[in-house]
Amino acid sequence: MRSFGVTFPDARALLPHHRIPPPARDWHQLIYATRGAVTVRTEQCAWVVPPHRGVWIPSGFDYRLEMTGLVALRSLYIAEWARVSHACCVVNVSPLLRELILRIVQLGALDTGQPAQRRLAGVLFDELKELTAVPLQLPLPQDVRAAQFAAMASADPAGKMPVAKMLRQCAASRRTMERVFQNETGMSLGQWLRRQKLLHALRRLAAGDSVNSIALELGYNGPSAFIAMFKRELGQTPTGYFS
Repeated sequence: MRSFGVTFPDARALLPHHRIPPPARDWHQLIYATRGAVTVRTEQCAWVVPPHRGVWIPSGFDYRLEMTGLVALRSLYIAEWARVSHACCVVNVSPLLRELILRIVQLGALDTGQPAQRRLAGVLFDELKELTAVPLQLPLPQDVRAAQFAAMASADPAGKMPVAKMLRQCAASRRTMERVFQNETGMSLGQWLRRQKLLHALRRLAAGDSVNSIALELGYNGPSAFIAMFKRELGQTPTGYFS
């Protein structure tokens, strides 16, 4: 009997900072995080996947995975011929898709020789076509000065070093850096810095840190301002987003 194209499902619990290699290049991958946070990294971008969201990784995509907190994953590997999406993105996982993932992980490889499994795969593909992306990616600039700025900002999520000082160390004016970030990331410098803080906060929340401690770490005067920023960016409070 032949595979229907959804195979080698995987369920695992992983410790923080664990890295796993990508699958073979002729398979798409859907990773669903049930606990902790996963960061998908390339040289050009980073995507943060909070609990109860997923990340769609197209075939042939070179990346590495990093874990924050104690992570529990469910993965589906889908044959390359399944035309769904060619872009890596963080996606919302509907209740139906969540149950499909859990059921397929229990079954193993789906087989067209079994009508029930063929129908299950059909519903899965219908759900995959309806995936909606969420803005949890951080494009990384390639310009040497901008890349240095991005590295400094990532090492200082609280923003203790003034932007003006960082710009001087990168030998670039604010106007030049704004232009480079807009051209290479599609975001203004301020938008990029806010996104970088948001993704850092998501990792810390997934690791179990309190809203108050994260707010203070990121330089907010208290949790209220942080919660307001979080809700403005993602439409929910941290508690609601992780429930």
